[in-house]
Amino acid sequence: MAKKSSIEKNNRRRKMVKNAAPKRAKLKAIVMDKKVSIEERFEAVLKLSKMPKNSAKERIRNRCEVTGRPRATYRKLKMSRLALREFGAKGMIPGLVKSSW
Repeated sequence: MAKKSSIEKNNRRRKMVKNAAPKRAKLKAIVMDKKVSIEERFEAVLKLSKMPKNSAKERIRNRCEVTGRPRATYRKLKMSRLALREFGAKGMIPGLVKSSW
């Protein structure tokens, strides 16, 4: 089980990203638009850099929903390989059968 603080920090980041997404998208569009003057583009870059770092989508860590494990997480199931194996062995995931030979 991961530390509660790490899980909560990641959840705070998710909320910040959700709230700041429209503003970030608008500023990035200005920065990428070649038709806009260089001064306006530079101002947009400065505004982007003043926004909190945790409001960037890249800062979010994919974590297991069950254990909070940050590594070896399947995106589709939002579970780590260890939790997936455990749930599969108990028969809690439809279509997944633990093989043995």
